[in-house]
Amino acid sequence: MLTTQEEALAQLVRTSMLMSEEFQFRPLISRLVEQAQDVTQSDLSAFYVYENPANGKSRLRLGYKRGRYEIPKSLNAGNEVVDFIGDCGEAVVLLERKPSPFLGVLLHDEMKSGMAIPIKTAREKIGILFINSRSTGFYSRIRFAFVESFTRLAGGMLHNARLLQETREYLQRIEEMERYQENIFSSMTNLLITTDESGAIHYFNQAAAERMNLSQEDIGRRISDFFHKRIGKKVINALEKTQESGNEVLGIEGIFKGNEKEIDFSLNLSPLKGKRGRHEGLTLLFTDQSRERELKENMEVAKEERRVIKDMFARYMSNDLVQQLMDTPDLIKPGGDQKRATLFFADIVGYTAFSEGKEPAYIIELLNGFFSEAVEVVLKNRGYIDKFIGDCIMAAWGVPLFSEEQDAVNAVSTAVELQHMVKDKKRRFFTGEAKDLRLAIGMNTGPLVAGNLGSSQRMDYTVIGDTVNLAARLEGVAGADEIIITQETLELIDGKFKVEKREPVRVKGKVKPIQIYNVTDFR
Repeated sequence: MLTTQEEALAQLVRTSMLMSEEFQFRPLISRLVEQAQDVTQSDLSAFYVYENPANGKSRLRLGYKRGRYEIPKSLNAGNEVVDFIGDCGEAVVLLERKPSPFLGVLLHDEMKSGMAIPIKTAREKIGILFINSRSTGFYSRIRFAFVESFTRLAGGMLHNARLLQETREYLQRIEEMERYQENIFSSMTNLLITTDESGAIHYFNQAAAERMNLSQEDIGRRISDFFHKRIGKKVINALEKTQESGNEVLGIEGIFKGNEKEIDFSLNLSPLKGKRGRHEGLTLLFTDQSRERELKENMEVAKEERRVIKDMFARYMSNDLVQQLMDTPDLIKPGGDQKRATLFFADIVGYTAFSEGKEPAYIIELLNGFFSEAVEVVLKNRGYIDKFIGDCIMAAWGVPLFSEEQDAVNAVSTAVELQHMVKDKKRRFFTGEAKDLRLAIGMNTGPLVAGNLGSSQRMDYTVIGDTVNLAARLEGVAGADEIIITQETLELIDGKFKVEKREPVRVKGKVKPIQIYNVTDFR
């Protein structure tokens, strides 16, 4: 208990020493609240912080509370106690619970007496400390004198803590800006060097270090000494002139003689100026024109690669797949590349007999009508039209982009859709005399080689290998309306289709019979 001035003074010294051990704002708030409650033996204590310290009428939010009682999370302008303390900066003491404009000093219904003390400095309003008791007339003059003296000391400490926090945050922002600036300078392809007011090297970026053989040992070295015998006299004169006049000089061209190779450069010289236009050095920004030419040539090569890819695949592959290839041209290796893909051959049954005696123009119109719609189905299912062989479509899934299981599913889906399309009575092709034409499809999945095949005058992207040959043989095995697949394809389509098992067949080029299946529809 605080019963004498001597006890109050002793507690003030002790609590002040305890507060002075902390330098951070939030921990100081907690010590302020806890010491105020412990020394005065109050039942409830809380500190509310101004959200806008420069405005005494601003909202206050709860910074720290001690006691088991629920209290408001914030105090708004319009509260009598808040407005009074904000206007005059004086403490409010309420010794009994009775109707009063300052009843807001009591933060809970069980409290009978309390104090609200502003925490401030001469220039800043920091917050308000509330301490409450369940006893009437609890706060004596000695308790009030202690709390008022204690809060004045706390105001200065909290102000200093806030300044320290703001200083740390400011320094952190400066460090972040320095790192950001360093990252920008380091990522520049241009060569950047700066000097101080005496003409000594102050900074250089990574590009300048690599191409001009600069090192940390060159920091502080005169720029004219570094460039001696490495750069033309014209550039040295321009440096000295800019150093003296402070005028910008743009587009100086010359040759830098490095240890390994020369740099054909264009140089911009700009003065560095500080406060009130004080000269603080130079900025030298070199553009490596030989490197720029190399980059331009590489860009032209890349553009040509994209053009070749577009020309090669645009007619035989969906637009999204072509765009993927243009974005990642490395997927198409020069020569051949090992792939695992699904191949299908779709042949028109009865075409040879039907075409005998027919005019070539009619036959071409008939085939184009079918091919036009069939190709749309293949492309929609992300397939690649390899070629047209007479009345047969050869298509592949898994080249040049690869996704084994989905490739097989897409390929079989295409085959089923084509059979539905051919059997549809409302079809726009195979009409009139051609109404009885049907489709036979053979399909296989396995390893193959995909790549550019041909000569320097003409080259096509195609697929070759035993997998391709077997798919072509199975097209010959398939009858009208059938889709014949191998065990390898079946294992990848995961029960998504209705399938009939057929007797194994012998095909040319294979010693053992091949187990085959007929896909009849989607499941």
